[in-house]
Amino acid sequence: VWLAAYGLFALRENSMVLSAAIFITLIGLIIYLHFVKIDQESLLVIGSLGIQVTSSYASGKESTIFIEMGQVKDVVINEAIHMQKVIYYLCILLQDPEDPQGVSEVVPLFQASLTECSKPRLDCLIEVYKSCQEILEQRKTAPQTN
Repeated sequence: VWLAAYGLFALRENSMVLSAAIFITLIGLIIYLHFVKIDQESLLVIGSLGIQVTSSYASGKESTIFIEMGQVKDVVINEAIHMQKVIYYLCILLQDPEDPQGVSEVVPLFQASLTECSKPRLDCLIEVYKSCQEILEQRKTAPQTN
């Protein structure tokens, strides 16, 4: 945008072109900060209720997803190959309502971190995984009350 604006400015000697380039850049930056740039991601697991995943954007906006514990089959660490590297990420497996042994959906966690240089290291994911598994085990062994 800036190179095109400078080229047009050099040809026409009109400062409106540079002003428009500044305006477009600022609008693009605001859109990036509000919809794309995630500053922080958090995971809250409550055994009796469910799992809440919150993403906080650089603009201050927050996005929250809640998954009821009855839908959760398991939490796993998955691996993928990305740009000639093996990366690890945490996933929630959702139980298929029609087939109790099946999985209906895989919900990846901490997705913004996967694209950043600050992606969670495997040892950090293992700690989160162990904590999630402890809570899921408590839920399975707790007496069911109706």
